Amino acid sequence: MSPRVLVTGASGFIGRGCLEKLAQAGFAVHAVGVRDHPQVAQHEQWHKVNLLDPASAASLIARVRPTHLLHLAWVAGPGVFWTSPDNLRWLASSIELVRAFFAHGGKRVVGAGTCAEYAWVTEDFKEGVTPLAPDTVYGRCKLAAGLAFEAAALAAGGSAAWARLFFPYGPGDPSARLIPSVIRGLLKREPVECTHGNQVRDFIFVDDAAEALLKLLTSPATGAFNVGSGRPLSVREVVSVICARVGGEDLVRFGAHAAPPGDPPRAVADITRMRQELGWEPRFSIEAGIERTIAAWRQAAA
Repeated sequence: MSPRVLVTGASGFIGRGCLEKLAQAGFAVHAVGVRDHPQVAQHEQWHKVNLLDPASAASLIARVRPTHLLHLAWVAGPGVFWTSPDNLRWLASSIELVRAFFAHGGKRVVGAGTCAEYAWVTEDFKEGVTPLAPDTVYGRCKLAAGLAFEAAALAAGGSAAWARLFFPYGPGDPSARLIPSVIRGLLKREPVECTHGNQVRDFIFVDDAAEALLKLLTSPATGAFNVGSGRPLSVREVVSVICARVGGEDLVRFGAHAAPPGDPPRAVADITRMRQELGWEPRFSIEAGIERTIAAWRQAAA
């Protein structure tokens, strides 16, 4: 029988990019969302379930009996997720989900963490070296979830890996986030208001993130792995890449908004562990990823 993977957050930005890749890798794909999905591909079965209800989540696990779990669902509203009390609800429900998963014979779980689990240091963030000292509700709850996944796997004799995602972007990215908001504004020839733009970030194209998650799911490797590009870029540099392709540089207003309190000056991944242990490398440069993202927004506008 094919291994069965349960993908939570399957209707989300990253989740949608994982489903076909999982099917191509030989998984029977069971996708979970809180709403009915209007278009279900032949390679997936869709389950409308509220995972914040522990009884519904446990019932789903008992019916599907997945061998693998890719847990992506979490509160993710731009500008909201950092401080939302729903982070605590997702932490509690995620612990119950992984407990039920292993109780029904599950073997391998991969969860989506965040670079916000780290202390905001100026060096590249490295697993096992950079201190774990999150200063947001979101980062603290994600860190706790990763530890709980490792503990659940250890107690059940299964295995777990934790993907610390940096700054994914690409087609389907929520429109309020940086890259789509700049693209959308410039395509409409509207002013685009930004912060000072000197923040240095690690942007990873959504297809690269999905391939990294697939590598983790099909690997026996355990623990935390950084999932980023490993390439430091300032917000100004990323906006410049967009302007070079759609024009409208004169419409960008750097400094129009104050940076959020606690906004880190630099957050960049050391991806050595992904390279050496899993043989994974990001395939998309920022230029190639931006071009694909712009094309998706042009198509949506048309």
